[in-house]
Amino acid sequence: MRINAEDERSYLQNVFDKLGFRKEDGALIADTLVDADLRGISSHGIQRLYWYRSMINDGIIIPQNHAKVLKELPGAVLVDANQNMGHLAASLAMDKVIEKAKQIGVGIGVVRNSNHFGIAGYYVRKALAAGLSGIALTNTRPLVVPTNATEAFLGSNAFAFGFPASPHPFIFDGATSVVAGGKIQLADKKGIELPGDWVVDKNRQVVKDPKEAESILATAAFEEEQKGGGLLTLGGSEVNSNYKGMGNSIVVEILTGILAQGSISADTNTGKHDFSQFVFAFDPAFFGDVETLKANATSMFDRIRHLNHVPGKTIWVPGDREYKNLAENQKHGVDIDAKTIEQMQEIAADLQIEMPAEV
Repeated sequence: MRINAEDERSYLQNVFDKLGFRKEDGALIADTLVDADLRGISSHGIQRLYWYRSMINDGIIIPQNHAKVLKELPGAVLVDANQNMGHLAASLAMDKVIEKAKQIGVGIGVVRNSNHFGIAGYYVRKALAAGLSGIALTNTRPLVVPTNATEAFLGSNAFAFGFPASPHPFIFDGATSVVAGGKIQLADKKGIELPGDWVVDKNRQVVKDPKEAESILATAAFEEEQKGGGLLTLGGSEVNSNYKGMGNSIVVEILTGILAQGSISADTNTGKHDFSQFVFAFDPAFFGDVETLKANATSMFDRIRHLNHVPGKTIWVPGDREYKNLAENQKHGVDIDAKTIEQMQEIAADLQIEMPAEV
């Protein structure tokens, strides 16, 4: 089913209003989810709403709390999310970091005591809109098995980076595991077999059934006793150098949970639930003329796009697919899977709000 993006936004704002968020906070969270769906990143779009509502009902997310700045220097800021949505605290931190980068050329922000913050690229685009380059990182629940391990310990730990270019910015936004955990949820909802070597069981055997994979990840993420297995790191199997993916994930753990003095991913499945985020922005103008830097980056990307390639295939530079999806979905509406539509209808009935119409 396709729905108009603005109808999706209105529905989400109504939901968040009913759940006790300030209107401006609900609007921001809605914007991040709509942004994800418009760009074809459905794993981090409205399909997350049912999960968010469950965490609110369980007291993990507290809508009435507000993020606050704990300490600040000319080039750094530490933000406490105060057990509210990560979207709100990460946005506050990136806004502060942008101000600092505008003043002194660089800014670093760390968020503690946080929750899921949506797509990392959302915060990078805030920096790009201000004429800067940006980075955003987060740790997650334990979903990923390190090299040669048989139980999950690391998070899928998203990493995003953006740099100015034409006709659209360069945006890399991805997990440090082979895929984000949300893609397993989406495959389970759609009832489709996992297409790649994404998840392994307790014997490190590849799992293709999405329900079995979702059960493995849900147990690892929410229960003290694991079934064993989880998402593979980037690279997949050891023969494909998956220790590099493990290293990438550990770097994110250090810059988030360790630096924030919060939980590492392995400790977020029981007891105190707190994610951490890291945001960074710098002004490319310090290093040279911005238009020249932008033109040089654009030239490099164009050369990559036009390399000799496999017939019938396209060379995509990170960001290309997102902006292509954005243009198409703004015109035709965003595609929502049937299971998520059922969950939206349940929420609409419970909160007595209208469902978006099909386009």
